[in-house]
Amino acid sequence: LSTSLMSLSPVAVDVIVLGLLVSGIASIMSSLNFLTTVFHLRAKGLTLGILSVSAWSIVITSVMLLLTLPVLTGGVLMLLSDLHFNTLFFDPTFAGDPILYQHLFWFFGHPEVYILILPGFGVVSHVISSNYCRSLFGNQSMILAMGCIAVLGSVVWSHHMYTTGLEVDTRAFFTAATILISIPTGTKVFNWICTYISSNYGIVHSSSLLALLFVCTFTFGGTTGVILGNAAVDVALHDTYYVIAHFH
Repeated sequence: LSTSLMSLSPVAVDVIVLGLLVSGIASIMSSLNFLTTVFHLRAKGLTLGILSVSAWSIVITSVMLLLTLPVLTGGVLMLLSDLHFNTLFFDPTFAGDPILYQHLFWFFGHPEVYILILPGFGVVSHVISSNYCRSLFGNQSMILAMGCIAVLGSVVWSHHMYTTGLEVDTRAFFTAATILISIPTGTKVFNWICTYISSNYGIVHSSSLLALLFVCTFTFGGTTGVILGNAAVDVALHDTYYVIAHFH
């Protein structure tokens, strides 16, 4: 944090922060581009209600980026001012709060994993739908599930911080909210599997196998995530291979 000058070259830290700022600006501009395209440049008669799951995944991802990236930007700018402009946001010696940096980072850092996976949901949905020449089972519920995942995924950032001294009520809330994410996620997996089962084709071509393996891997990772969402279990497994070697 603000003591990085003792161990890292300040120029190196500056370059890292600058890289984060530039990539953040690029992501925000891309998100605005996607949203403008979807809301104002649709084909005539193409309403939002009949947009594909893949298009909605990009819309929801763009909204998440616009909501969370400014928080990360503020955090790294505070870090930069600690390094060069004698502010003391994160220095505990002068009543600063290093935990504040963790909150700012993880408020972006956890939604970021959903920002990465939601377009993947859209791609897999499109692959399964195209392979079997049929519409996805529960198309509207898939879109609603992605919206729920985005909302819940943005309010559970502190489950990365169970070991930083959160009080019991706070840990209870973040445990419950984290486990709740499994409900819309389970809806998506159920709908993908139902699309497979209800088709007349077997699993014969590689793209079908790819999507099915994605669903299996995702289910395994999600299940371990539900386990880690429990505060007591997370504290016990903190800094073990269960987390570091990425079962979840």
